[in-house]
Amino acid sequence: MLRLALFLVFAIFAARAFWRLVDGVIDGVTGPRPRGQAPQRGVSMARDPVCGTFLLPEHAVTLVDGRSRLFFCSAECRDKYRARPSTRSGRPEPAEGRTA
Repeated sequence: MLRLALFLVFAIFAARAFWRLVDGVIDGVTGPRPRGQAPQRGVSMARDPVCGTFLLPEHAVTLVDGRSRLFFCSAECRDKYRARPSTRSGRPEPAEGRTA
């Protein structure tokens, strides 16, 4: 019984490896197929001024600050940006965050 179970597990792994090999050959011949929700090349991304996260503008929380539109990864980052003390020029101080 144990031998049969081990043989079935081995057969499943071998079949999966064979299918991945065949799928790789097909991708190499025809080119990769689109999978999932990955953005197309050349999509412009915005940077959260609070934490520095890069994100897609259409999925961001936005805030209009004067003439510019700012993009945030979350409502918490937007609220932190709003809560910062402003400088004499009326613009908030630059955020400290991660750098790329």
